[in-house]
Amino acid sequence: YVAAVYEHESILSPNPTALVDRRSALELMGRNLDVYEQQVVAAARQGAQIIVFPEDGIHGFNFTRSSIYPYLDFVVHSHSVKWNPCREPYLFNDTEVLQRLSCMALKNKIFLVANLGTKQPCEHTDPHCPSDGRYQFNTNVAFNDDGMLVATYRKHNLYFEYAFDTPPEPDYKLFDTPFAGKFGMFTCFDILFFEPAVNLVRQYNLKQVVYPTAWMNQLPLLSAVEFQQAFATAFNVNILAANIHHPTLGMTGSGIYTPVKSFIYHNMEGYGGKLIVAEIPVITTDYKTSLEKTPDRVSEKGNEQLSPTFYAEMMYDNFTFVPVWGEKGELQVCANTLCCYLTYQRAVLTNELYALGVFDGLHTVHGTYYVQACALVKCGGLSFSTCGQEVTDATALIDFQLWGNMSTSYIFPLLLTSGITLDYADHMGWKNNHYFMSKNRTSSGLLTAALYGRWYEKD
Repeated sequence: YVAAVYEHESILSPNPTALVDRRSALELMGRNLDVYEQQVVAAARQGAQIIVFPEDGIHGFNFTRSSIYPYLDFVVHSHSVKWNPCREPYLFNDTEVLQRLSCMALKNKIFLVANLGTKQPCEHTDPHCPSDGRYQFNTNVAFNDDGMLVATYRKHNLYFEYAFDTPPEPDYKLFDTPFAGKFGMFTCFDILFFEPAVNLVRQYNLKQVVYPTAWMNQLPLLSAVEFQQAFATAFNVNILAANIHHPTLGMTGSGIYTPVKSFIYHNMEGYGGKLIVAEIPVITTDYKTSLEKTPDRVSEKGNEQLSPTFYAEMMYDNFTFVPVWGEKGELQVCANTLCCYLTYQRAVLTNELYALGVFDGLHTVHGTYYVQACALVKCGGLSFSTCGQEVTDATALIDFQLWGNMSTSYIFPLLLTSGITLDYADHMGWKNNHYFMSKNRTSSGLLTAALYGRWYEKD
């Protein structure tokens, strides 16, 4: 099928905490919706059957609970109500944004997924009801090619979004398409948690996911395109991921991903939006990860004791590292219960320092979640203290096998190359209670090769 995602440079309110009336809010959102409309037309011309827009793309961000209120549409959050906002605009008040999105889908005969703020009145008899008598949700909506509202999803894992409420229960939301079967949806920070993202994909055996996001890149392990690809690979799904484009805030990185191929956009230099259209296969069977090249255990009397262990902060966590010196070698580094192993060979020795790092613990900055990571990273400079810094360019071509005795079965394989481009491992999978990935010769200089394990039970 042909899919489209649009990385949108949203037109933002100059003062998001100021209180404005509904008319002013609609005027600002209308300017973003005008851009959406042009992109829907462009995508449909290229044969796209579905288009996905980013999180916060219509209203922006940094609101307070009261300042966002005029920007919120009313949406009925239930399966029982069948509603086509374009054809039945007068059914509910405060649905102008939904109406426009619905009409775009209808006019262009395309499935459309977008993210907006929504409100829902609640009774004080509801124990979860906020004191102002209403819920405010960060919501994804999906329309079919007739403009019918076919699914709404309320973001569960909010990322410092004080304007919004967490829904009382996680939403598992799917919609059906004639061209690719069922799609699931979740939003941004959700991708790092079991509920609802992982549970949704597993429970419904989903093969297609739509993913609006407003993601601030954090290298070396959590750049948007890097983790989007890892999720598609780990769960054997197609992901249509749309990010917003605000390079000054570190926000860029969208793509259409299959487990073995990706069409991405990552641009920290330029301004303006970007439409990606790609034809991808409907996944019907599982890709088998081939295990014919399995790593040998690192020999006890290898050269690993020659490498000094050092500590450096990476992703706000205290990683234990060993330097990756020389043109080839075998290394091991451990922390808590996790040991990481690397065998490597460099094509040419370059003047770049690499290190093998391990972290097994609770990550506590910008969210709390338990990580088990084995990571081969390029350091920012030649001193140990630069390991873990954000690096975007590299020249070293390295053949490697990386493996670890992970305690969780949820491993996201990260493979990022120079210029924030993506590569795919030759082989990966489980072997003797170790998860491994191997690669002969990356397509360009290696930035990060990592096994990023999420131990959800220990969150």
